[in-house]
Amino acid sequence: MTKIILARHGETEWNRQEVFRGHLDIDLNDTGRRQAELLGEHLGKVKLDAVYSSPLKRALETADRIARHHRLEVQTAHGLIDFDYGEWQGLLKETVKTKYKALYRQWTEKPHQVRIPGGESLDNVTERAVSVVNEVIAKYQGTVVLVSHRVVNKVLICALLGLDNSRFWHIKQDTAGITTFIYENGRFILTEHNITAYLKPLGKAPLSDF
Repeated sequence: MTKIILARHGETEWNRQEVFRGHLDIDLNDTGRRQAELLGEHLGKVKLDAVYSSPLKRALETADRIARHHRLEVQTAHGLIDFDYGEWQGLLKETVKTKYKALYRQWTEKPHQVRIPGGESLDNVTERAVSVVNEVIAKYQGTVVLVSHRVVNKVLICALLGLDNSRFWHIKQDTAGITTFIYENGRFILTEHNITAYLKPLGKAPLSDF
């Protein structure tokens, strides 16, 4: 049996301001760093065999807060890198809604049919992220944390549940939230979703799904 914990990185200023991030390398803000510390403390109570991370700083910093409790080295996996938003990267959501009105509407209604100009589709993300999961279940029998991004985790959750990406907006994962699957007998079983109780010391409500 392999347990896979999907963790979203902590908050950045661009999460808070609703700026599309994608492959742009944004640091955690103060809240995000505290979220990562609390997440690390929470997972410090769990025996971990490995910690994988997207190569972007916001994920790596979060992953490091987890790995240090277990004296593990973070393993980077390009398959976990954030969704490539192409021309949308670095733009406010409100700017995108105005400049790319029809495409943004399609993104909110039929995300599985969208390829962002200069970027990628959700199916592209699914393919590369699932390959990381397949590598993990082939290599480990214990518990592994994958630290990644909102879009990556949402498409992974869909894929592991046997859903297509038309269900993308049916799933929410907050910054520094975790979702857990067990893999056994050839199937993935969802055991927990979007757990954030350990973030209560911050006294802040979760951000919107962005």
